[in-house]
Amino acid sequence: MSGLTGAYVPGGSLLHRLPAGAKLAGLAASCTALLLLRSPVALTGAAAVVALLYAVSGVGGAAAWAQIRPVRWFAVALFGMQLLFVDLPGAVSSTLRVVLAVALAGLVTLTTRTAAMMACLERRLAPARLVGLDPFRLSLLLSLTLRSVPVVAELASRVREAQRARGVERSVRAFAVPLVVSVLRHADALGEALSARGLDD
Repeated sequence: MSGLTGAYVPGGSLLHRLPAGAKLAGLAASCTALLLLRSPVALTGAAAVVALLYAVSGVGGAAAWAQIRPVRWFAVALFGMQLLFVDLPGAVSSTLRVVLAVALAGLVTLTTRTAAMMACLERRLAPARLVGLDPFRLSLLLSLTLRSVPVVAELASRVREAQRARGVERSVRAFAVPLVVSVLRHADALGEALSARGLDD
């Protein structure tokens, strides 16, 4: 299932050894901080911190770039749209926030095993039993949702590249239809993997 739910990179760094709960809490706090930072200078400093975290994690440049690469064209489009409605610093800030949030989420998935993340979420969701919900299934859902974000982004990037190769990059339909089909195929493959492990009911 690792190929379907995200890429964990084994390692012995401090980030790898941190509990999953601490990393998820740090991710939430970091994304909140990104929203509060307004100037491009402050966000550039935040980008330096994120780069340092990746260096400390030891996951490697290829794995780090793989987290950002799927959203590069979205970032370019976002920057262009923002530039139409706000000034240059505002466009830079908005784009940096999104890219850094994706990078941080990617770092969590790269340094956290799926089992550890699910165990953490299951403990936090234990009170859900009081209303008849299964904490294990809820934790599985949330974990797969988090790890599917880079997968869907990568699918969108591939569709976008195929659009440009066919010369139809301006067509919304040529982008949306293949993307939906690709996402459904991914969901079907993921469902089969879960079914093989007895999680189909």
